[in-house]
Amino acid sequence: MERRIATRGIIEKDGTIFAVKHKDEHGNEVDFWAVPGGGLDPLESIDDNLTREMIEETGIAPKIGKLLFVQQYRDEKREYLEFFFHITNTEDYSAVDLTLTTHGALELSRCEFINPKTEIILPDFLQTIDLQSALTPNTPPHIFSYL
Repeated sequence: MERRIATRGIIEKDGTIFAVKHKDEHGNEVDFWAVPGGGLDPLESIDDNLTREMIEETGIAPKIGKLLFVQQYRDEKREYLEFFFHITNTEDYSAVDLTLTTHGALELSRCEFINPKTEIILPDFLQTIDLQSALTPNTPPHIFSYL
């Protein structure tokens, strides 16, 4: 079974999370939110991957903080391993212009800070997790495994 490794950025602001809405194959907005990030290229470091993906999608270089979550799951075709890092330069993401990005306008319909308690955001654990507790300096990363 093939494995896909990805990194994702968690940007928190006053109880909200910076999230993106992707476009489907026809250019229509999907019905759920996600946090920005994407798959590692061969021999790419995790930090370099997250930086590249965040710049491609938002045009903004992230300041990468601590590892918050690890998620492992599978579908019919592959296994996924995702690393979620705290992004600390929150204010830089207040006004993202997708037209100024290399991938954002192609892949995304919009991005904004959302309330994860009232919106559908994937992965599901972002709707119920105590993010403030996870952001506490000595809290270890939480591992979600759905194999």
